[in-house]
Amino acid sequence: MKFSLVDALVSLESGKAITMIKQVSLAEEYLADHFPDFPVLPGVMMLEAAVQAAAWLVRECQGFEHSLVVLREARGIRYGSFVAPGNALRVHAEVTRMAAQGSEFKIRGTVGQATAIQGRIELVHKSLKNTDSSLAALDAVIIEQLRRQWQQLQRAVAA
Repeated sequence: MKFSLVDALVSLESGKAITMIKQVSLAEEYLADHFPDFPVLPGVMMLEAAVQAAAWLVRECQGFEHSLVVLREARGIRYGSFVAPGNALRVHAEVTRMAAQGSEFKIRGTVGQATAIQGRIELVHKSLKNTDSSLAALDAVIIEQLRRQWQQLQRAVAA
């Protein structure tokens, strides 16, 4: 994962639902362009935060079996309120289907009581070693890094 758009775990019901927080800071470089006089978290970043939250639920539920948990499809995504610097985007992902190789979620992101994003996403779960057995060692390294990051997210204090 090149960048993390979730800062802390708020709640977890293993195999069912997860809630995580994304604190938005004016220090995030992309806000200078989106938009210079009215900085707000881009919609695609809100969607990515929801994907990352759902992926953490998959990893936790499946014992970090797969090195890659990525977006396959986003459906019915609707945006509502803006998420500005100083706001905390609270992302909730609820499982609607969980299988070994893929999962589906209802997602909702809020700022206070206002909905910022909602919709459905489908994720695919993969391991590099399944496409090329010589990548098994890389899989193990990625999974170990993800386990450490998960521990940090669980310790982080959510607002």
